[in-house]
Amino acid sequence: MNNHVSSKPSTMKLKQTINPILLCFIHFIISLYTILTCIPFYFLSASRQEKANQIKAKPVNSKPEAAYRSVNSLNGLASVMYPGCDTLDKVFTYAKNKFKDKRLLGTREILNEEDEVQPNGKIFKKVILGHYNWLSYEDVFIRACNFGNGLQMLGQKPKTNIAIFCETRAEWMIAAQACFMYNFQLVTLYATLGGPAIVHGLNETEVTNIITSKELLQTKLKDIVSSVPRLRHIITVDSKPPTWSEFPKGVIVHTMAAVQALGSKASLEDRLKCRPLPSDIAVIMYTSGSTGLPKGVMISHSNIIAGITGMAERIPDLGEDDVYVGYLPLAHVLELSAELVCLSHGCCIGYSSPQTLADQSSKIKKGSKGDTSVLKPTLMAAVPEIMDRIYKNVMNKVNDMSSFQRNLFILAYNYKMEQISEGHTTPLCDRFVFQKVRSLIGGNIRLLLCGGAPLSATTQRFMNICFCCSVGQGYGLTESAGAGTITEVWDYNTGRVGAPLVCCEIKLKNWEEGGYFNTDTPHPRGEILIGGQNVTMGYYKNEAKTKTDFFEDENGQRWLCTGDIGEFDPDGCLKIIDRKKDLVKLQAGEYVSLGKVEAALKNLPLVDNICAYANSYHSYVIGFVVPNQKELTELARKKGLKGTWEELCNSCEMENEVLKVLSDAAISASLEKFEIPVKIRLSPEPWTPETGLVTDAFKLKRKELKTHYQEDIERMYGRK
Repeated sequence: MNNHVSSKPSTMKLKQTINPILLCFIHFIISLYTILTCIPFYFLSASRQEKANQIKAKPVNSKPEAAYRSVNSLNGLASVMYPGCDTLDKVFTYAKNKFKDKRLLGTREILNEEDEVQPNGKIFKKVILGHYNWLSYEDVFIRACNFGNGLQMLGQKPKTNIAIFCETRAEWMIAAQACFMYNFQLVTLYATLGGPAIVHGLNETEVTNIITSKELLQTKLKDIVSSVPRLRHIITVDSKPPTWSEFPKGVIVHTMAAVQALGSKASLEDRLKCRPLPSDIAVIMYTSGSTGLPKGVMISHSNIIAGITGMAERIPDLGEDDVYVGYLPLAHVLELSAELVCLSHGCCIGYSSPQTLADQSSKIKKGSKGDTSVLKPTLMAAVPEIMDRIYKNVMNKVNDMSSFQRNLFILAYNYKMEQISEGHTTPLCDRFVFQKVRSLIGGNIRLLLCGGAPLSATTQRFMNICFCCSVGQGYGLTESAGAGTITEVWDYNTGRVGAPLVCCEIKLKNWEEGGYFNTDTPHPRGEILIGGQNVTMGYYKNEAKTKTDFFEDENGQRWLCTGDIGEFDPDGCLKIIDRKKDLVKLQAGEYVSLGKVEAALKNLPLVDNICAYANSYHSYVIGFVVPNQKELTELARKKGLKGTWEELCNSCEMENEVLKVLSDAAISASLEKFEIPVKIRLSPEPWTPETGLVTDAFKLKRKELKTHYQEDIERMYGRK
């Protein structure tokens, strides 16, 4: 039961509508161009093809249950990036000494804010932004030292917890570095978590101090402060203190600048009383969690260093010329790891947000520049949800082009797909056809790292082609400090997540119930187990769950049971083909992978998001669909159906029309008949982290979705 979407170029080509005679002439010109350019590019692409075909990981012995290791770490797993730098404060000190006056953290200045009234009467806040203002490695180091010492003077003790509940910005990283230096255990919480989840995290970790922003204090924290009885100090990262003054008795509000000023006045003997050990907790990271309340994962200094050591090894020529754009939640292990990798190699990090990332982003005033246009990053991390949105937006614009422009784009797209599948480059296509698309994210991206959830083969290939860069698809969990696998930059295969990183090894455990065995041929399959120094300490105050998900082998190595099902290709690269929780046995005994169904349908222009659902008391699959407003409205017009957006989504006729489109796509994707949704519910409201129906990485929260659509489930299964 394989979620892998075929990566053959023929299955992902765009359809063209062009005169056959003209098409033959164009193909002749293309063939002539290919012949003329193949000699100079042969030697350039040959090395890429050779590297792509190399064995990337091998089992350590001949037993079926043997662990796979990267060929670069067969004799021993990597655990430190630089000799002697075994804690995060030592890594930053090393980087500060080496890159002292280089730019590190950048923030765009806000020139103006305006309220823009939309046609429907809603008011959107738009911003006009200026240049990036930069702090050097030395600047950040001094600010972190002062802040850490200031926290110490406020009563924060080494090896005690302090929370950060804040958007991704330079102050977040400065606060984190301060905590690493002074051995404060940093509790991270997503800025989009709901009130009960925030209260749970703060009370479970018994924090007395919290670092936040003025906006989050006034919108989220002020309603729950009274539910956190141990709280004593709130530090806002903004320069101006909040206007809200109704704090509970005993709670004092400070600005970050004031705490830094306090710390700068301290005597030398008051500073750095307790340096961390590699085994000390650096971060207690609360996962957004697809089920129930979030769990706090205890991540030590050595866990993080091992993880970022493995990640850095997969990024060739990483260094001072690289610019990284930071906009994903820093409370997510993907973003935190990516930024720490950059910080340790002399890169600079410019901060952004999903609302200001590109010229077309929701908060950018029309005619002004988004962050990537100004920053021109070379490195970027993304989650599949964001990449799928970019893919759909670009394809919608392609569909709106004139016939000539559209066919020119499609010809170039299909030509480049064939070329890169053979390891060749296409410089003329890149310059004259895809440059405009590439400029959407600055024009200089050389590596786009995707993680957090599976990326569809279609979207990955689209990014390779249109953004003219490598797409490194990675696999890791908070519980493995974000590390697991990352594809190599010269590997343009789709549907895989790469070989194990040099810091860890991966083995497959038989799962008899699902029919997956590490003795399967031609590919061994089973539950993915990750082992290495990056595997974390377990869950905070949750010994039972820790014992379920983690274990130590006879050699004292720690292992994580992921719950994901994988298979190894002959070259040692891993594919994620299923998940235990996503597998449902239907009434007739067939197993349905809900993730497989969703992967086959989520890239349809008509679908913004989809959740498949099934239970063992019934013989068919149903689904909840967030339709694309433009596409659904157009479909309704063609079918002669009228009404408001909500009326269309609640229309049985509309459900049936969308179901026909889904069924055709499911058949094209070679889904089995029992895997194709038989009934659906259209949702007029999008699923966002704020609604609680998806995580911050936009993974589906199946339990919450089931509860939310319970009445519809009963209707579709005939109980009402």
